Parts: sequence; C-alpha cells; structure tokens
Amino acid sequence: MKAVVQDRYGGPEHLRIVDIPVPEPGKAQIRVKVLACAVNLSDWEYLIGSPFYARLAGGLTRPRHAVLGSDIVGVVDKLGRSVSGFSIGDRIMGDLVMVRGGFAEYACVSAAEMIRVPAALSDEVAACLPQAGGIAVAGTEGLRQGDKLLINGAGGGSGTMALQLAKAAGSHVTAVDNGVKTEWLKSLGADEVIDYRAQDFASTGKQWDRILDMVATRGPARIAHSLSYGGAYKALGGDLSVLLSLVVGGLRFRLQNTSIGILMVPAGRKLTERVALMAVEGKIAPHLEAVLPLSSVPVALRRTGTGEVKGKLVIKP
Repeated sequence: MKAVVQDRYGGPEHLRIVDIPVPEPGKAQIRVKVLACAVNLSDWEYLIGSPFYARLAGGLTRPRHAVLGSDIVGVVDKLGRSVSGFSIGDRIMGDLVMVRGGFAEYACVSAAEMIRVPAALSDEVAACLPQAGGIAVAGTEGLRQGDKLLINGAGGGSGTMALQLAKAAGSHVTAVDNGVKTEWLKSLGADEVIDYRAQDFASTGKQWDRILDMVATRGPARIAHSLSYGGAYKALGGDLSVLLSLVVGGLRFRLQNTSIGILMVPAGRKLTERVALMAVEGKIAPHLEAVLPLSSVPVALRRTGTGEVKGKLVIKP
C-alpha cells in the first residue's frame, strides 16, 4: 500500500511516499481502508519533534510510528479477533493521536476509539471533527451570554469551530491570527480581530473573561493582566517550559480568583460521538479549505504548522 512515512524528526522534506505492507490488526484493532484523514497541528509537532512533549509521546530520538495522521475516517476492512460491535463495510471515525497512521491507504485503529460515521456527514467533514472539534467543545464549555472570549489561533480548525460555539452561546469573540485572515474571520462572526504580527493582545490593556490559546508563548504574569476578575485562561499547546510555567506559576493567581492552566481535552469515543452529533445537528461545522491527495501531505503539514491554513486540510488517499 502507499503511505507517507518519516524515519527521523525534521521538516516535510524528510517525508517519503513509499510502498509498505498492508498492516494486520491486533486482537482489539480494526483495519480500515482510509477514506479521509484531516491534517492537525499535532501532526506537525510529531513531524518536527517539537515541542518536547511530542518526543515524549512519539519517541525520544526517532519517531516510534512512521505514518502520521490521526483523525481517521475509513471503511472497515478486517476485524481483530476480539472486536465486536462493528462489521465489515462499516464507515467509522476516530482520533488516534497517540498512534496515528492515517496518511496511508490502510490503517489499523483501536476499536475502543472508533464510532460509526453518521450518514449525514461526508468523509471529509467527519475527518475534521474528532480532534479539532473536541478541542473546540472543551475550550468553550461553560461560556455564557455576554462573556468576552479571546481565541489565539482562531483561524485554524479548532479555532474556527470554537468561534462558532462561542457566538452561538452569545459571547463577544476576539479572534487572534495572522492579518491575511482578518476579513475571513470577521465573516465567520468574530467581533474583533487582532493580527498577532502587528499587535500583542497581552499588551493592549484589554481584558477578557476567557482566553483559549492554541499555542502558548506567554507566562502567567503576562496572561493574568489580560484576564478580568474571575477569568480563565487555557492553553492547548506550546513549548514545554511555557506550559509548565503556566501550571506552576498560575497557582499564585488563584487568590485573585483567576484560573490559568492547560486545557484538558477528554479525547476518546464519547467526545467524538458528541462532536459528530453536534455536526449533524448543525451546531458545529468545520471550515474545509481543501481536500488533497497523499502526495500533498508535505505541503499540507508545512502550511498547517506555519498557520497558513484557513480552517482544515483533509487528505484523501
């Protein structure tokens, strides 16, 4: 089968499209013929081996898994001997962020992580939902009418869906991304847009009730000045040193009734089911910029890693 593989950490130039054996499912796995696989920022992190937590999860000195791609939609091709509840020919979806394997014609996935794709969802839309949609749902949980929310990295897959959910909750949304996306983000409903290359939101003197940060670069002291009393800041990614400073340093701001820390996303089947249902009900919709072949994986990863993509890219083997 065709697959895009990496044998070292580094840029997209190290990726190769090669023929590798079709994998055999373990006893609790399902083999799927891959129909679509979304490109996520986590794929970029596993590709370059940075931040350091990517190596902790994916292999310290070299990648433990050669094939990237975690938000997989596929049709069941073969069942492991202990798998029940699925049948050959079922269309299934799930987030396999710890093992990946979606940038290939076939992949073996954990049955425990997968759900059937609702008939109303296309392969491409379904592929955009598990990881990015789950982050958006977790990052906007509890928003109320009139809350002021800032989304740093609002133009990506998670950010655009978080923007939708925040506006539906009646929140005022400030979107932060590169200036090329300004008008597009306004068309999606952002009340205010900040070009991070021209202005640092933490230096504006403004305050927000909630901040959802896709890539943390600021310590807790700077973040605290941007939160209103009782506000909450949650970071999803960033350098390990910054994330640790947020966890440890953020404790001293609890006395100010301010919460600063890392967004904990309860990834898994239940969250995927919830996000898929929300998509069917029209409560959440990914913004799909393009559907690309396997040969475009290196370009898709570079564009995702550098924040150029408006919404999501999907690979169709």
